[in-house]
Amino acid sequence: MKTIDSLGDLTGKKVLVRSDLNVPLDGTTITDDGRVRASVPTIEKLLAAGAAVIVTAHLGRPKGAPEDKYSLAPAAARLSELLGKPVSLASDLVGESAKATAAALEPGQVAMLENVRFDARETSKVDDEREALAGELAALADVFVSDGFGVVHRKQASVYDIAKMLPAAAGLLVQKEVESLSKAVTDPARPYAVVLGGSKVSDKLGVIANLLTKADRLLIGGGMVFTFLKAQGYEVGSSLLEEDQLDTVKGYLATAKENGVEIVLPTDIVAAAGFAADAEHDVVAADAIPADRMGLDIGPDSATLFASKIVDAKTIVWNGPMGVFEFDAFAGGTKAVAQAMIDSDGFSVVGGGDSAAAVRILGFDEAGFGHISTGGGASLELLEGKTLPGLAVLEG
Repeated sequence: MKTIDSLGDLTGKKVLVRSDLNVPLDGTTITDDGRVRASVPTIEKLLAAGAAVIVTAHLGRPKGAPEDKYSLAPAAARLSELLGKPVSLASDLVGESAKATAAALEPGQVAMLENVRFDARETSKVDDEREALAGELAALADVFVSDGFGVVHRKQASVYDIAKMLPAAAGLLVQKEVESLSKAVTDPARPYAVVLGGSKVSDKLGVIANLLTKADRLLIGGGMVFTFLKAQGYEVGSSLLEEDQLDTVKGYLATAKENGVEIVLPTDIVAAAGFAADAEHDVVAADAIPADRMGLDIGPDSATLFASKIVDAKTIVWNGPMGVFEFDAFAGGTKAVAQAMIDSDGFSVVGGGDSAAAVRILGFDEAGFGHISTGGGASLELLEGKTLPGLAVLEG
């Protein structure tokens, strides 16, 4: 994979950087700036090399047209604070404002284009449409650097097509993500433990199937665990359940047994009367969830069990919280997993998305983990063994 150093002398060059600035917002206030902070090292490296930097990124899921609530203005303001210099924001993506902003940019300066998904061509399934947008973006710069790891699994104009139109390379973030996740996937030190949570088994079908040939231990929590418990014949009450995945899960359990992969399921569950922060709740055995209760976290015994299976592992990958960590009463399992990863001497990877958010929201020191990914979907697809188009196009 080509890196920034392969691009040669960047003095006076205009570099278009595809960053991942898809941050959570409360109105116009960024509630977790992790992705903005992760974009800074690449931008600073390019500025130090004498380049002018034009940032392009998406936020949310606009319907291919401008929407005020999805403006990148909050991200531009935060990036400016982190860089300690102005970041001008064009009022459009490839229109007159973008062209004028790019033309006026001097070496050492940074500008940002408005949300790339304000243009429907960005995510079009029609190659010609994506290529047309990529061509207009390419006209603004001399070089392209792909640094939005959270989108490299997408065949999109600002990720894939543009990399074929300009001299292109991976940014520092994408480089670090690939190196860290490859270290965990390709030749992991053993024991290799994978912790999977989140709401749905169906979101992680390919990952589980692939890990059953690679991991030594698979720890299952979060909403997806209830499909595993049901597959074993247990009552799960009103907990999240994917009935259509029961046969698939039964197959996983059988394959794990055949392959000698240890499947670790919770022994107890924090079961609540409803989905609310102040819902009445208690701890019940995992095989005895009352019919009128829903599981919202793994229980304290399970937290201890999971921690013991993590602490002595040499490689740990975690994707998906163990419970509804946003509610204090149901954050215990997620906290236990995060703490065990910090306590382990092994190489630990937090697989982006809600897991990365949990680390920050629950107040853990990010330095305690080997790597915290910025891309939930992209990291999952790497764990699944898939070829990611936004990475393949950067291979030289």
